[in-house]
Amino acid sequence: MGRFLKTAADTIKVFILFTGFTALFYYAMIWVNSEYENYHRYDKPEGSTRRQSGQNVNMREKDGWFGRLIFFTKTGE
Repeated sequence: MGRFLKTAADTIKVFILFTGFTALFYYAMIWVNSEYENYHRYDKPEGSTRRQSGQNVNMREKDGWFGRLIFFTKTGE
C-alpha cells in the first residue's frame, strides 16, 4: 500500500507541475501578444526618404518572363 501512495503522490506532483508550467506559458504568450499588438510596423519613415524610380519596373515589363527571371536571380526581387 505504501508503494501505491508514493506513486500516486509523485503522479500528483507531476500533474501540478505540468499544469503550473502550462498556465505560465499561456500567460507569457498573452503578455507577448499584448506587447506586439501595439507595435506599429507600418508607420511612415522618419527623416529624409527618396522615391524609387520606376525605370527598373518598365525594363522588366519589356523583357518578358525570361528577362524577369534573370533580373530575379541577380537582385532577388
